[in-house]
Amino acid sequence: MDVRSLLRQYDLRPSKGLGQNFLVDPIILEKIVAAAELTPDDTVLEIGAGLGTLTEHLACAAGRVVAVELDERLMPVLQDTLSRFDNVTLVQGDILELDPAPLVAPAAHYKVVANLPYYITSAVLRHLLEASIRPLRLVITVQREVAERIVAQPGEMSLLAVSVQFYGRPQILFRIRPGSFYPSPGVESAVVRVDVHDAPPVPLDEEDADAFFRVVKAGFAQRRKQLRNALAGGLHLPPEEVEAKLQAVGVDPKRRAQTLNLEEWARITQTLKDLGSL
Repeated sequence: MDVRSLLRQYDLRPSKGLGQNFLVDPIILEKIVAAAELTPDDTVLEIGAGLGTLTEHLACAAGRVVAVELDERLMPVLQDTLSRFDNVTLVQGDILELDPAPLVAPAAHYKVVANLPYYITSAVLRHLLEASIRPLRLVITVQREVAERIVAQPGEMSLLAVSVQFYGRPQILFRIRPGSFYPSPGVESAVVRVDVHDAPPVPLDEEDADAFFRVVKAGFAQRRKQLRNALAGGLHLPPEEVEAKLQAVGVDPKRRAQTLNLEEWARITQTLKDLGSL
């Protein structure tokens, strides 16, 4: 597919506001599809179909592809370029306003493949991982710095890292040079694969997830503060009570949020629940 010719044919220009950088390198497209480990039994939810360059590859490997595209200008292009595939369903809309379950129905399981603009990466991941039916696997193309944040370890943790790692095991598969996109972005990209857990990898029940993330968000809201003060301020609790609870579960109240692992956040959540504030 010649993306430049296609854009000229339809009198289109990539939208900077929507972060449109179309992936055109056929070798990279094949590597992304291979990373998803698709079979004819798989349903794939593609986010950001763009001009259909990746959609074509997905349609050849999966049993069904549901391709979501926000930019309504691109729908005529997608309808034309994908017309030969009877296993592709096109959806024009904002994935953040769509429930994945009815999109992939009647499939009970699905995988996600997406080329995500930086500005919506965190929101999309949380939206998908907190959905009523979570994907089995996500293969996402993101800005390299975002990829590194997703897989970060204690010492460099962020709210994004905790959010993703609570639900799945992320790994960076490979980097993508700017020249693999049109137009070329000013940053390097990377492909991240997230294999979603059947259950949280920490000693928490599913119903405790909301409490867990309230605690984590409070901790990272003022990440330069010591944990004692950040949690007290974010959760509206007496600092001395928070300090006592942290010490009771073996967490130094003077530590900062980015140094904690998931199990420590889980222990903090459990002990703070005893205060009746979560």
